[in-house]
Amino acid sequence: MIRQAATSDAGDVAALWNGMIRETAFTFTDAELTVSAVTELITRRQNAFLIAETRGRFSGFMTFGAFRSGPGYRATAEHSILVTPQAAGTGLAGALLQAGEDAARTAGIHVMIAGISAVNPRAIRFHTREGYVEAGRLEEVGLKNGAWLDLVLMQKILAGGR
Repeated sequence: MIRQAATSDAGDVAALWNGMIRETAFTFTDAELTVSAVTELITRRQNAFLIAETRGRFSGFMTFGAFRSGPGYRATAEHSILVTPQAAGTGLAGALLQAGEDAARTAGIHVMIAGISAVNPRAIRFHTREGYVEAGRLEEVGLKNGAWLDLVLMQKILAGGR
């Protein structure tokens, strides 16, 4: 089941996100999120924060927000998507991304961006399967655990595109 996030989901979201922050170089930050910060994000992104559940249990999330500031970018969004290890490979991430893209279209988003650490080839393959194309690679723009990391930018035109 995929549904809109509620503030009561903030603890599960923070725990999953913080695990990725601590254990991988898939995100370049090392600052963990507080439950309060996730609660604020869910509140701010009302229709742009989705939760996936499997048999009534939290199994992942997808959210999107502004890609860059300025009115010229108002129809472009960047997303984050993460599923629990138990949900990986089940098709849930694809369903969650599709639901997020549908919500983005409803919100008037024309292009969805994925910023992916180059050390996460599984995410690059996933986004390619979901219709995203590589739009650029920024070399050594991230630094985590003493290592310089590349950022792969992927995009998908959601409606009325080429």
